[in-house]
This record gives sequence, C-alpha cells and structure tokens, in this order.
Amino acid sequence: MADPSSYRPSPGQIPDSPGVYKFRDEHRRVIYVGKAKNLRQRVANYFQDLAHLHPRTRTMVTTAASVEWTVVSTEVEALQLEYTWIKEFDPRFNVKYRDDKSYPYLAVTLNEEFPRVQVMRGAKKKGVRYFGPYGHAWAIRETVDLMLRVFPVRTCSAGVFKNAARTGRPCLLGYIDKCSAPCVGRVTPEEHRELAEDFCDFMAGRTGTYIRRLEKDMMQAAEEMEYERAARLRDDAGALKRAMEKSAVVLADATDADLIAVAEDELEAALQIFHVRGGRVRGQRGWVTDKVEAVDTAGLVEHALQQLYGEERGDAVPKEVLVPALPEDTAAVSQWLAERRGSQVSLRIPQRGDKKDLMTTVQRNAQQALGLHKTKRASDLTTRSRALEEIAEALGLDAAPLRIECYDISHLQGDDVVASMVVFEDGLARKSEYRRFQIKGFEGQDDVRSMHEVIGRRFKRYLQEKERTGEWEQTPPVSGEAPHPDSTQEGAPAPAADATDPREGDGRPKRFAYPPQLVVVDGGQPQVAAARRALDELGIDDIAVCGLAKRLEEVWLPDDDDPVVLPRSSEGLYLLQRVRDEAHRFAITYQRSKRAKRIRSSPLDDVAGLGETRKQALIKHFGSVKKLRQATIEEICQVPGIGRRTAESVAAALAAAAPAAPAVNTATGEIMEEDDGGTS
Repeated sequence: MADPSSYRPSPGQIPDSPGVYKFRDEHRRVIYVGKAKNLRQRVANYFQDLAHLHPRTRTMVTTAASVEWTVVSTEVEALQLEYTWIKEFDPRFNVKYRDDKSYPYLAVTLNEEFPRVQVMRGAKKKGVRYFGPYGHAWAIRETVDLMLRVFPVRTCSAGVFKNAARTGRPCLLGYIDKCSAPCVGRVTPEEHRELAEDFCDFMAGRTGTYIRRLEKDMMQAAEEMEYERAARLRDDAGALKRAMEKSAVVLADATDADLIAVAEDELEAALQIFHVRGGRVRGQRGWVTDKVEAVDTAGLVEHALQQLYGEERGDAVPKEVLVPALPEDTAAVSQWLAERRGSQVSLRIPQRGDKKDLMTTVQRNAQQALGLHKTKRASDLTTRSRALEEIAEALGLDAAPLRIECYDISHLQGDDVVASMVVFEDGLARKSEYRRFQIKGFEGQDDVRSMHEVIGRRFKRYLQEKERTGEWEQTPPVSGEAPHPDSTQEGAPAPAADATDPREGDGRPKRFAYPPQLVVVDGGQPQVAAARRALDELGIDDIAVCGLAKRLEEVWLPDDDDPVVLPRSSEGLYLLQRVRDEAHRFAITYQRSKRAKRIRSSPLDDVAGLGETRKQALIKHFGSVKKLRQATIEEICQVPGIGRRTAESVAAALAAAAPAAPAVNTATGEIMEEDDGGTS
C-alpha cells in the first residue's frame, strides 16, 4: 500500500486549466482516469487526509504510485479525452458498463451494389444502416418476414447470390415473391436500391405514407375489378400494420429519443436504455457495473452517455436524451453530443406527460435488472473469493493470488511443439492477455525442457519491461537465450512506441508487462521444477509456482516430495482445474492450427518472390502440382507473369520436394493421384 504523500505533486506544479488526469500503479498501469474544469483543485482533493476520503477513493490513491495530467482547451475536449483514455487503458477504478449480451441489429447494407437486409451484431460498419437494438434475433426475423411482402429486398448471403447469378435460378424467396431476385436480373440495381431505401424509410418511422399508398392502390384495383391484385395489396397493408404493432406507439409526437434510467445501491448499478424512434420503442438494452469509484447518479449517467455515444455519429445520436439526473457539467456534455450528431441535442429530465410515464417504465426495468443481476451474481462472487482464499491457504501464500498465469505444452508426436499462457484475474479469464509460444530452442518432444524455455522467455520480457521503466535498477543474472520474437498472441500488439510506458502505442498492455502472483503449470513435479528453475535463473523469488497433474488432480509445489491434495469439493481445486483446462484448450487450438497450416503448405511456398497470384496462375494453367512438376522450364515460362528465372526456381523447388514413392490409401490399396492444387 503506497503513501499518497510519496507521489503528491506540489500545488504550483498543477495548472488551474481544464484537463484530464491519470493515476498509475507501481507497474505503470493506468488505474484511474478523470477530468476536471480546474486540474489544481480536483487533483488536490485526492491528497487530503485519508480518513476524509470515500473508501473507494482511498483504495485508489493508496494503490496508485504516481499521477500525471494533460491540459486541454475546453471542457468538451476534456470529456472526449477522458472517454478515449478510459477506452484505451481500461482503468480498474473507473466505472465500466458491461453488456450482459451482444445485442442484434437489423442492418441494411447500403454500401453494396445490391443492398442486403440481415441481422448484425458487434461493431458498426460504415455505409450500413442500422435499426435497433432488438432483444432477440428472432424478433428481427419476424419483422423482416412480414415486410418482405411489400419490400422484397435481398436477404441472401454473397455466396448464395453469386451461385444464383451463375445458374440463372433465384432462391426460394425469389420464387415466392419475397425477393425481387436482382441476382437473375428481374430488377435493375437502381430499382432494387430504391426498394432498400423505402424499407429503411419505413423502419425509420415514416410508415403512414406507405400504408396509405397501398390502401389507395387496393381501392383502385377493386374498382377496376382486379380482385386478385386488390387482395394482394390488402394483405401487404395488413403485413405492414402487423409489423408496426410489434412496436407500440409510446410518444404521440413521433419523437426520436433515448431514455436512460439508473437503479443503484452501494456496490453496483444497473442501467436500462429505451431507444424510441418515430414515437415507437425500437430497441431496449441493459448494462450493469460495479461502483469501483465514488460516483453518484449524475456521474453514472455521464459515464453511460460516453459509452453509449462515444463511437456514434449522425442520426445514431437522437435529438433528445432523457435522463434521471443531469451530469455535473450539462452544457459541456450537451455540446459534445451535438458535435457527434451534427445538430442540437436536448439533454434533460422529463417532468410530466408521456415522457415522464415512459421514464417510470424504464426505471422499473432497471430495478428489475439490478435485482436479477444481484441474485445471479451473489453466489458467483462468494465462490470466486472462497476459491482464491483456499488456493492461498493450501499453497501457503501471503495473500490471495489475484492474477494467475497457467502454461501448457502441446505437440503431436514431437512435431509443431507450442505452448500457451492463459491469465485469470480475480478468478475470471482475461482473454486479451493470453499469449502463444513456438518452441524453437530445440527439436523434438521434451515437455520439461519446453516448460523451462517458455517460463524463461516470458519472465525475461517482464524483467525487460521493469528495466525500461526504471523499476529494476540493474540487470539481473540471466542465463539462456534471448526471448524469441515469435512468442505471440492472436492479434498481438506491435512493439511499443514509448519505452517508458508499459502499454502498447494503441493503449493495450505491452507483452508480459505485469507479473502474476501465481504461476500454474500443466504437469507434475518435473514441470514444476523446470518452471521454478527458470525463475531462479532470472533472480525472481516473489512469484509462487505450482503444478496440477491430470492423473489424480494433485497440486505439486517446488522441492516438495509429496503433493498437496485438495478436497474434491474444494472451490480452489475447481478454479485450478478451470485454469489448467483453459490453458490446454488454448494450446491445442494453436497446435492444430499450425499443423493444419503445415499440411496445407505447398512446395511453391518456398519459391522466393512467387506470390499468391502467380501461384494460382501456375496451378490453373497446369491443373495440379503433379502436372506442374512434370512440366519443362520452357512450358512453365509460357504462363503469363512467369519469367525464366522464376521458372527455374519453381522447377528446382518441385524437384527437391518430389515424393520418394506414390501415396497409397491403406484402406483400399489405391494409389493416390496428386491432383489437388494446393498440397503435395
């Protein structure tokens, strides 16, 4: 626990301008981000007598080891920078709302030549029109099914569309008139786009025009005694009305608004958001958060507005946002919202009428969501805490291991040897910090030696980060090779641009920047001894090590001849098993992907300067690798884009990789012809 006075800046150092400040811990990790109209006044408040601080604020300032700030011109800039840094650094003491699920949207891909209506989740894409969010994907499909009678827009995937265009036959929806079949030319691209835009207009709330037009056409068809057409138009109008009935009118003035309600107690808060478009509730979503900082309802609302609209532009930000309490600086938040929308946004508390009544409904939903969340989570929190305490007691640790790293080795009979590192914090998986390794220090199968190499490489990186930030005064005794640059994670970040900050240039942690309190290895006494030896060689003695053997689920400690046997009903053992099984899953997934990549490889991959385009040209020209191998250099030169030097390289590579004998199917005795285009 740090003493805040040890890093307290002098009052003269802190400017009295608007700005954003960051608290960092001893590992240079950002743990809190805040903004202020007056940095000097706000930051000074954190360094008063600890007895006068809120308990959560007291925990934050005693966990921190330094504070820094950035001056900005206006309070709106401070609001935007605070949001950017919270998203970038993910500080542990900032309120962060967690969606309990990924909400589906009804999306229309107006960025394509033939727009498609579909269900979409995740990040929003440019050029796609979104409606929602909806509570369930089936609700979207029911709505779309009703509307395709009137707006027969394409809903098929790109593959189905191309196949229909190639064969000249539309899919089933094309035959039953629920798709205008642009794939076979029934409508032009312009006509299909007009249908898609009409679909979007209807979904955006402009419903009366289309229903009146259908009813007028129906009456005209009846007068002309075209009764079948009139019946069809009647059914179309009925379908649109049923689609509208799925979202009842809640605001008679066709308002576009978002309503946000908060339910909270001392520890947690739940938010409910109703998205009202054209006077109808088009979507609903809910968030929950731990109140890790001292924050009131106004602060919760401000954080919600940042998360809800921080990535949005244009009409995605409504004209009106109704909240239960106004943020501290309402003018700055309103201006920030207006800049994102491109026009004025009204941010206010509803006082009377339909909007007040609807806000009561949203508030009731928030209360129910908080109650349900607490019921579901109470046992989970208790169980995780008990598991960590049991592990600490069984292994003789001074404190519960809040960060656990587990390592596993995977291979197939000594080939494609890889390792995995998974991270659990507070008993929960932190997948963004998973890492993968290729074992390159030696060839063959040796799990003990592989474990020694992986642990050594991981913690050499940790010591390098400490040395960069000045936390390690001198280089410790190190043995073995330098960390291999190929230790990677899916989407692993690039080397940092700032060597003084243990985070990547894009805000994510540097590789291996933070130490665990416990290292778990998949295996018994030999693997545990290898891991401990790797740490000892690096001079690291403050990280506990244990192993979990699969056979009897025994926990092994370094230098102990007998294992620690946890009861089968122990929550601590269950958590260790989850960590070990996750490491095994991650390792075997990586090993299989490497093996599959190796199996799919071709001798052409080794030809310098031969890219995918020219590889495909060669295979297309000759039909298979076997026929290409039989070709002469002059015949290879006839392929467009292949010169004589490249042809000689191709011939040499194929000759070197020629099989010693034909492959035989052991089940049938059949000699397998090498007729595929990608392997040999």
